[in-house]
Amino acid sequence: MRAHGHEQLGVPTLTTSEPDFGGRIGRTFADSEPWWPEPKRPPGDAPNVVMIVLDDTGFAHFGCYGSTIATPSIDRLAGGGVRYSNFHTTALCSPSRACLLTGRNHHAVGMRAVSNFDSGFPNMRGGITPRAATIAELLRDNGYSTFAAGKWHLAPMQECSAAGPYDHWPLQKGFDRFYGFLQGETDQFYPELTEDNHHVSPPALPEDGYHVSEDLIDHSIGWIRDLQSVRPDRPFFLYVAFGATHAPHQAPPEFIEKYRGSFDAGWDAARDVWFARQLEMGLVPEGTTLAERNPGVLPWDELPENGRIFAARLQEAFAGFLEHTDAQIGRLVAFLNAHDLLDDTLLIVLSDNGASQEGGPRGVMDEFSTFNLIREDLDDIVANRLDDIGTSRAHTNIPWGWAQAGNTPLKWYKQNTYGGGVRDPLLIHWPKRIKEAGIRHQFCHVTDITPTVLDVTGIEVPEHFNGHPQIPLHGTSLAGTWDKDSSPATRGPQYFEQFGHRGIWKDGWKAVTYHRKGDDFDTEDWALYHLDEDFSEGHDLAAEQPEKLKELVEAWWAEAEAHDVLPLDDRTIEL
Repeated sequence: MRAHGHEQLGVPTLTTSEPDFGGRIGRTFADSEPWWPEPKRPPGDAPNVVMIVLDDTGFAHFGCYGSTIATPSIDRLAGGGVRYSNFHTTALCSPSRACLLTGRNHHAVGMRAVSNFDSGFPNMRGGITPRAATIAELLRDNGYSTFAAGKWHLAPMQECSAAGPYDHWPLQKGFDRFYGFLQGETDQFYPELTEDNHHVSPPALPEDGYHVSEDLIDHSIGWIRDLQSVRPDRPFFLYVAFGATHAPHQAPPEFIEKYRGSFDAGWDAARDVWFARQLEMGLVPEGTTLAERNPGVLPWDELPENGRIFAARLQEAFAGFLEHTDAQIGRLVAFLNAHDLLDDTLLIVLSDNGASQEGGPRGVMDEFSTFNLIREDLDDIVANRLDDIGTSRAHTNIPWGWAQAGNTPLKWYKQNTYGGGVRDPLLIHWPKRIKEAGIRHQFCHVTDITPTVLDVTGIEVPEHFNGHPQIPLHGTSLAGTWDKDSSPATRGPQYFEQFGHRGIWKDGWKAVTYHRKGDDFDTEDWALYHLDEDFSEGHDLAAEQPEKLKELVEAWWAEAEAHDVLPLDDRTIEL
């Protein structure tokens, strides 16, 4: 019973600073009535939610997407759920994560590029605007426990020290607990770790068997175990963002050594094998052509001998790193299954962008040498440092040829708006709901993940959250694609922009540019592809269908104006 300033039974009721108080306050307890607000609870059938994000992992890298790298845990999830052949991201890590966690396009939430910098414009503040509540905030506000482990990379670099401010750290963006690293990458054996709102040291050393991927899953399991021991009725949201397969590629030696010699035949042979597997499993349609070799990628046989030796060893470390990560996913899934949680857990696995081009044409032993314009001596590496690859003594990244193999059958890489940058693996596993496993070919985008979670949990985005008016969701739920005979998704256009590279998908067509820094945005050439018939973007129709191209370019500008893409900015790091 609510009474403010009224008399009841002859006793005046006093007012309170708690505006929604539903009881009655008298002068003493005897003439007062206590009241407690109802705790917020999600619908009774709301599932647990687990999101697992891999980094710089290309379209073809999982076994269930064509590669010969062993990913049995991921493959089992795909076998019991749905995997998507037409899932798209933003081509870069921070922007994709901002889309994933908000359901809005990345420019609109202030994350045009990596979060390290604030460009002085609304589309690049380096942190997610409070006008876009994250899925963690919305779930926590509706009774979920929320946990984040691993890579964050959604806070400006100048805010990531112990001095803060902490406004864009995970605990201020909806997570109850966080354990991981705030920046875009870290050493896998000696990581720079943060727990909740403070920096911590790793709990062990690599000589004791330590690896950060294992540590992340240990913490994830611990959080869920603690919750289950006290509040088994409360659902949880777990967000796990591995360092893999971003550089540095580091894994326990037994995972790398099993691949010794596996890639000696080179990237051309691997692309052919992986492409054939994709066709056989129905992941890509019959008639798809393998994209031409990217500029700067030599045929394997034309590399010097030391170049082939080095490149093969780099790919062995990459493969071992990915398989080791898959094993940690397997540990988490086994825990959920052993505690009867897997059946009613919506489990989502994806990559944030395509395979990385940051290793350059021949690969790198120490990536920061490249960033500091220090040229590595290939002959010295082969003679003296091959055994450092995959260990804490190196910070390796793969060459362009292996990156394009990871993006089979597509062209270009991370950072580019062609398929190799934006078409990525996505699989969804939820035994209680998804009854017909298989491949889904509907176009979808990383902004669709948060709307999907909100759809199945019955939670709506409020008009205001924490006092801030909310940007409407830009994505759409994927729940309608889970049935085997589901019709094609009805979705409006989706734009892409990264470092001046641009693209737009609309009704099965795609217009796209490859931007060179400093070129005039108004005069550079656009290519046109009918993706419904040209999966790998191999047949440019711009000259044949100029009106269709004009329609899509105009649509791109309209979307750019609607979603804070402007001003276009092709600057990277200026020294």
